[in-house]
Amino acid sequence: MDRRKFMCTAGVLAAGLAGMGVAGAALAAAPQAKGAPSLKGKGLEDALRARQSLRGYADAPLDEALLLELLWAACGVNRPDGRRTAPSARNRQEIEVLVTRKDGVFAYDAPAAVLRRKSDRDLRALTGTQSYVGTAPVNLVYVADMDRVAGDTNEEKLIIAGLDTGFISQNVYLFCAAAGLASVARTGIDVPALSKALGLAATQRVIMAQCVGHHKI
Repeated sequence: MDRRKFMCTAGVLAAGLAGMGVAGAALAAAPQAKGAPSLKGKGLEDALRARQSLRGYADAPLDEALLLELLWAACGVNRPDGRRTAPSARNRQEIEVLVTRKDGVFAYDAPAAVLRRKSDRDLRALTGTQSYVGTAPVNLVYVADMDRVAGDTNEEKLIIAGLDTGFISQNVYLFCAAAGLASVARTGIDVPALSKALGLAATQRVIMAQCVGHHKI
């Protein structure tokens, strides 16, 4: 089966699931979930074709409503049972998404689909060692609560925390591609300095960060 036939078949299957009991009802209800985006016009193939890492950002803030839609796409609640748009090993939901902006640091409250202020400090430049990081209007910081991560050993926990973060990050990438935004995921971080500035607990670990903004042309 070629790619276009696969995409068409996937669309037909998704539509058919809408009439198949609880799972179908949950799928059909997802677009109306709290914080769900209202993007129209770009399908999965379009977003996959447009996905790329961009490192230049315009000096313009990100609209609050658009940011909340992006965060819902990242790891928002999309089903009545509280599960999310991104998979999580054993549904531990151990990854917290912190939003660093010029006006401070915020935590994304997925069940309520809102931002909760944590600090008034502008910590964007601390979220990465690259020169462009401080110019992005939004830097997402993915923090794992290692006590909640699935896994029997520290190595397993680190791998799983990385996987769960990667799922969220890719959702952000695809949303940005569909919305015409720029984004790049990064691991070049002075983790001790950032952790201290964020006031993280000993059990919390910075896994990755990701710039989001309008592309500087």
